[in-house]
Amino acid sequence: MKKSLLALAAGAFILGAAEFVMMGILPQAAEATGVDIPTAGHYISSYAIGVCVGTLILVFGRKVPPKNLIILFMLIALVGNAMSAMSVNAVMLLAARFISGLPHGAFFGTATLIAKTLADKGKEAQAVSVMVTGQTVANMLGVPAGTLMAEFMSWRLAFGLLAAWAAMTIVLTLAWIPFVPPVKDTGILGQFRFLRRRGPWVILAAVFTGNAGVFCWWSYVSPWLQKTGGWSAGLVPLMMMLAGFGMVVGGIIGGRITDNWRHAGTAALGQAISCAGLLMVLLVPGNRVTTAILTFWIAFGLFFISAPQQLLMTEAGQGGGELIAGAAVQVAFNFGNAVGSVVGGAMLTSFAMDYRFTGLGGVPLAALAVGLLAFYSWKCETDTDALQRMREIHV
Repeated sequence: MKKSLLALAAGAFILGAAEFVMMGILPQAAEATGVDIPTAGHYISSYAIGVCVGTLILVFGRKVPPKNLIILFMLIALVGNAMSAMSVNAVMLLAARFISGLPHGAFFGTATLIAKTLADKGKEAQAVSVMVTGQTVANMLGVPAGTLMAEFMSWRLAFGLLAAWAAMTIVLTLAWIPFVPPVKDTGILGQFRFLRRRGPWVILAAVFTGNAGVFCWWSYVSPWLQKTGGWSAGLVPLMMMLAGFGMVVGGIIGGRITDNWRHAGTAALGQAISCAGLLMVLLVPGNRVTTAILTFWIAFGLFFISAPQQLLMTEAGQGGGELIAGAAVQVAFNFGNAVGSVVGGAMLTSFAMDYRFTGLGGVPLAALAVGLLAFYSWKCETDTDALQRMREIHV
């Protein structure tokens, strides 16, 4: 494995952990900053807002070599997480979380371009999936570890370690990532020219609806595991590790299939896996075995689609908009997360807090994503040799 991909994966780990660890340490952070749990939920949304605003870094950094952009993003992550660790009140933590989110989407757009450029011919999606694996490992190990730190030591320690990890990633970036030339400079408006076409909007709509569907369920996975599956609160971190493992496996397999098949077709397959899992959340009676299987299953599908969707958008933005296009995936992802949480909450309110009905809210959204990606594949990928190459996959 190329060292450059490991450096990128290290950066993805920081951003993945920083985004999701707050969900596991929310009670402790709320108590330390003197707010209630609903108010502390703004610490999560503040990060998401930072993700969207941070895309503008790429607009004005279009002439900067991608390697230097990665260093900049890690510096911002270092500052944001260090501020989070030292926050003494809610305002400071809100600002820190906003700063921590700024590099997220821009990082993944830039890292996708670097991974694709440095990859061996025909293995571009696998290279991207290795980079994204950092984010999935963060969900498998980093988030449960942060939760345990908050329970037995201090929630601040989780953010302090992420700040230190960011400093280490800067060193790895300097040592292991070679020079990659900046994208073609087409001016500020030229970076958005690709959005004049229908295709990119179809992809982004699929990212948005697909993640909204999954997060109808994922936003409430902890109480679902306890109320529907019968898992104790102490065993929920173990289930989160299982979900993270599913994300790792799904990302690797999705990347490999993408290199041997249609990109949109692979993404549609991954969305279909998640959609079927959400339907089972609604239909299958809950117990420990079924909830464990579905936790792995849906998490597998969620990150199965990461590499193909990132590549689809990077390719859609060719000609100067590659970085913005790659970052747009993360913006759509985070918007989907926010909407999914609202829809899932509405389903719980409507169905007497029966957590199985989060699946009912998610299925139509995930099914729409499958349809959008299938439509894109049908319209834009029909003259490829995809089916022949699919037969040649060696697992």
